[in-house]
Amino acid sequence: MEEKLIQSVWFWLLIAAMLIPQSTWLFVDARKRDSGPWFWGLWGLIQFPLPLVAYWLLVRRGWWKRIKHELQSRGRNQDE
Repeated sequence: MEEKLIQSVWFWLLIAAMLIPQSTWLFVDARKRDSGPWFWGLWGLIQFPLPLVAYWLLVRRGWWKRIKHELQSRGRNQDE
């Protein structure tokens, strides 16, 4: 019984060691880039590694800005 408890403690420590740094990095970098830091930080706390991959594609590669720019330009075109 004690062995299973010790194994589960190590398992949860390993999970925390992966999620907390991921979440922290996502939050800090998204705040620096003004790209929804709370969303990325919270998502980084509950899942691994999909938030990193999605963040890299959407924010770091510039897709997020392109999408925002396209939506803003469409809104301006509809107003005219």
